[in-house]
Amino acid sequence: MNFRKKTYQPSRSPGKLAWKRFRKNKAGIIPLSVILLTIIIALLGYLITPDPTPFANNQQLDISMQKPGFAVAMLNVRKNEPEIHTSLLRKMLTGAKSNYYEVPVSSYTFKGDSINVTLFDPEGSGLRRSWNIANVVYPLLKSPVKKDDSMIIHTIDGQLISVHTGDLQSLIEKQNLQKKHFWLGTDQFGRDLLSRLIIGSRVSISVGFISVGISLIVGILLGSLAGYFGGRTDDVIMWFINVVWSIPTLLLVIAITFALGRGFWQIFIAVGLTMWVEVARVVRGQIISMREKEFVEAGKALGFSGFRIITRHILPNVMSPVIVISAANFAAAILIEAGLSFLGIGVQPPMPSWGSMIREYYSFIILNSAYLAIIPGVAIVLLVLAFMTLGNTLRDVLDVKTLEN
Repeated sequence: MNFRKKTYQPSRSPGKLAWKRFRKNKAGIIPLSVILLTIIIALLGYLITPDPTPFANNQQLDISMQKPGFAVAMLNVRKNEPEIHTSLLRKMLTGAKSNYYEVPVSSYTFKGDSINVTLFDPEGSGLRRSWNIANVVYPLLKSPVKKDDSMIIHTIDGQLISVHTGDLQSLIEKQNLQKKHFWLGTDQFGRDLLSRLIIGSRVSISVGFISVGISLIVGILLGSLAGYFGGRTDDVIMWFINVVWSIPTLLLVIAITFALGRGFWQIFIAVGLTMWVEVARVVRGQIISMREKEFVEAGKALGFSGFRIITRHILPNVMSPVIVISAANFAAAILIEAGLSFLGIGVQPPMPSWGSMIREYYSFIILNSAYLAIIPGVAIVLLVLAFMTLGNTLRDVLDVKTLEN
């Protein structure tokens, strides 16, 4: 007789089963892709913004209120200051001050050792300005001295340097004259709207992660204590939860913001301290339903501490609903931050956020420049919708009743 050798096939973990179901769900893949793309853009930040200056706050009043797709030639004129060197990591995090100031021009001509430009003006005023070509390229501490028609002697860091005017003209055309595109247009101060939108995404993503992190720490801690120990501990914690629950969220956030002050980190803490209640209620209910299970009783019989039983045995079995709530809280945190910034008590200028951008530009809706307020509004809608859709998808794929199907 031939006997087939049976091999043991280990059952896949619930996490792998959930991931397999999630990959088949296009309704979950699309919002996850939107969220991951937003996170990548927020992390890269100033490395990909057209305006890498701190807070994307480079103001060019000559090109204010230009429509999306606007492009203009920029003459980069060297500042007469020591050169600023910024590392790649520092530039990514905080931006980099430019060693040049930009001049929008309509046309230019070279005349000897000077460059004559016609300044950009939508009304066509035709104002002209000229610079010595050495001043455009180098940070001069002294005025350049013309030696003859083809050579200029100037001072750089105390050293005399001589260059040919023809070489300087070629260098200016190659490096200092560039066509700059403003894909989403400019605001009333001539700032690039795309750059401010990218940097503003950092606030929305950060407030989501930090506030949800705070809510998870506080909510899981209090919910675990109330659900596992019960009795007087449960009564006190539930009384506190009900008190916080009875206060309107936005009102509580505003009160905490006024207590902590206005600023970047204060708004994150304020939002996080108001979102833990729902997490605590869900964790408490889940732990109450599990604390009488056999594996919990076995842990107690083996002498395990309550902390070990909660963290090692109970919490891993109740994290599915917590993950779903976290996705919804992420969306709520973005909306709350946008609302506070719109009211002027969120992050403060010049730091851009999507809510503060709507606050700055909503008056332009009736002035034929509605895109200034609509674009950050659409960004908020898309990101919130992505998190809400992701939460609904996670609710379905993490459902233990259908996970084995």
